[in-house]
Amino acid sequence: MDITTMVEQIKQHPDYHKAGMILCHNGVVRATSREGDEVTGLEVVVDHDRLDQILEEQKKRPGIIDILIHINEKKELAVGDDVMFLVVAGDIRDNVLESLKDTLNLVKAEATSKKQYFKNEK
Repeated sequence: MDITTMVEQIKQHPDYHKAGMILCHNGVVRATSREGDEVTGLEVVVDHDRLDQILEEQKKRPGIIDILIHINEKKELAVGDDVMFLVVAGDIRDNVLESLKDTLNLVKAEATSKKQYFKNEK
């Protein structure tokens, strides 16, 4: 899956004609942790039931046409690999920006967990 394919899928939505904005997020594995430690990889686990609930709730927000997400659950992602694609389509900028931010924060806090691998780990 890639963002281009997801955007094309959004454009096929029956209410796409109401869209004024499509906003995309592409999360990648970064080379350092928030604490500055050198990262060699990342593993992501997804709670698919909670993810589905979050998407269902967020799609009901005013002005939101559709939300698509793809999370790479590959065993160990390398630095630079794509972790998550999130695409939100809606009527106006304020609605789309807030929905993307809230969806992303909920997914990261409640539907996913991650394990980082560090250079000096054995």
